Amino acid sequence: MAGCTVITVPADPPGPVAPPEPRDEQPRPAEPRAEPSRPGPGLPVLLDPVRAFEEVRALWVVRFTLTSEEAITDMVERAHAAGFNTLIVQVRGRADAFYLSDLEPRGESVREPDGFDPLALVIREAHARGMAVHAWINTHLVWGPTVHPTDPDHLVIANPDWLAVPKRLGRELFGVDPFDPSFFDRLVEDAVANESTVEGIYSSPSHPLVQDRVHAVWLDLARRYDLDGLHFDYIRFPSADYDYSLGALERFRLWIRPEVTDARFAELDGAYAGDLYAFVEGEPGLWDRFRREQITSLVERIYRDVKAVDPRLVVSAAVIADREVAFSDRFQDWPTWLRDGILDIAVPMAYTPDAGRFLDLVETARSAAGDRRRMWAGIGAYMNTPEATIQMIDIARAEDSGGVVIFSYDWVVGEGEGNPADPLLERIGRARFSR
Repeated sequence: MAGCTVITVPADPPGPVAPPEPRDEQPRPAEPRAEPSRPGPGLPVLLDPVRAFEEVRALWVVRFTLTSEEAITDMVERAHAAGFNTLIVQVRGRADAFYLSDLEPRGESVREPDGFDPLALVIREAHARGMAVHAWINTHLVWGPTVHPTDPDHLVIANPDWLAVPKRLGRELFGVDPFDPSFFDRLVEDAVANESTVEGIYSSPSHPLVQDRVHAVWLDLARRYDLDGLHFDYIRFPSADYDYSLGALERFRLWIRPEVTDARFAELDGAYAGDLYAFVEGEPGLWDRFRREQITSLVERIYRDVKAVDPRLVVSAAVIADREVAFSDRFQDWPTWLRDGILDIAVPMAYTPDAGRFLDLVETARSAAGDRRRMWAGIGAYMNTPEATIQMIDIARAEDSGGVVIFSYDWVVGEGEGNPADPLLERIGRARFSR
């Protein structure tokens, strides 16, 4: 997760709203963008962004800064003055919208009148300064383990049957109607009890309607806003202990049919009548493969369709920096996404206070990327001193990364600001990004 902490890896809060108003303040370019060579599976991606930088100097901007006109304009001005050239702004935080959306409810923390469009304002202010803007979209993390959403049309209230279930609750919730309030309450209780290993409530990655919703959000943003790119976050499972929802188990049962012999399927199906986990525990390797395919297939579907809208929109992803953990525990096979040309840029969240560990993670990601433009190093400033954050920028540069992304703007001007007379944002910019 981009701006958020990957808890267990050291290195690492749909309803109708007012229809969107015309975007006269941020029209698409009048001249059509020239289409670069289109990649196919296994071919390298030719990056041709609208705003190209020799070094990307980016900030992840958490949604709580997108709540008022004043906060947004101040953010853009401060980031620009400090030498940053790219903003990755969280427009879907928890299945909500920090832009004008017909698909999901407005973010509860937005303080301006209903017609206010945070994303449009960021784009207008940033583009006026020559800065790139990428829409940061949380995929499967749809609510925090907190109070319920106030909007009854929020995904977790309107569609609780779309939610992922941990293994420890699968059997317990088997006979519970997802629309019974106790179902969601139990998921929240469990997330709170396990907050060291899971960030909140997740949607089920294998649910077709979940995939359709995420795809619709991406395409809506790609079509209506003058973005430079779109950015995946939480495009993964929370851990290998998910998703044991009844729907996911049934989908796996159908998926596995052509993967095993008739005799083996009959054996597992017989056991399934008395054991909900017969298939997943009987064929753990295939279970892992099934879960990994749910993530990869959504990435590929979105990538192809975004590029059909505009081939110069950059598609990036915040990824688990430890490749083995990403592959085996989160089912996020991002090196293959790069290799197969269904992701432009990987941003490994190399969140660690250990410079040696940071180097290892960046070095590995740089190797997987091939072309330097296809990897930006994610730095967790919240875990480091200012001096260590600056050192990690130097390490990323020494490894010939295409850029760096600091997590997060909100930290370096808030809790991590340090000396008010010499704020951390400006200190980082002055030390390494001065013009």
